[in-house]
Amino acid sequence: MNIERIIRSSIETKQRILKDPVIPEQIREAAAICINTFLNDGKLLLCGNGGSAGDAQHIAAELSGRYQYDRDPLFAEALHVNGSYLTAVANDYSYDAVYSRMVKAAGRAGDVLIGISTSGNSANVLNAITRANELGMHTIGFTGENGGLLADACDICIKVPSENTARIQESHILIGHILCEIIETTLFPADGKDQ
Repeated sequence: MNIERIIRSSIETKQRILKDPVIPEQIREAAAICINTFLNDGKLLLCGNGGSAGDAQHIAAELSGRYQYDRDPLFAEALHVNGSYLTAVANDYSYDAVYSRMVKAAGRAGDVLIGISTSGNSANVLNAITRANELGMHTIGFTGENGGLLADACDICIKVPSENTARIQESHILIGHILCEIIETTLFPADGKDQ
């Protein structure tokens, strides 16, 4: 196991993001949409599977709790955190419906849904994005380099320039942290706050 090779691979993926003229602009645009939603008393919903579900929950926690310093909470929720709901809908309907059904219940026009899928082809995430679009929500995808079906389904699709699932997920949490920092520092300027 070549630890140095793995670290270099992760760094190289992030360097490709840094050199890409589109991705930083997409992150800024996504942050602006989220900020506007929060300013209008809206909410941010997130979904994904496996490690991407972990990333969704992580980002939601940073916003609904705190990221770098104390401030008011923001309504951000990962859609998989209610295990009873998730298993009931997967059993009674199908796993492909677990997120779209919750988006139908909780989403409103002007809210934001971030769908995270390294392939861009996760059926339950795609169905949630489709439902969010029907409701007039803003839709943002985090994917790997080809974007899969999410690329055309989302208002913004941030495609990490890699085909390696681990490198993509590492970059997704980096992008999530950047969003959190932009949102927090814009909505709650840090003047005099303990950082």
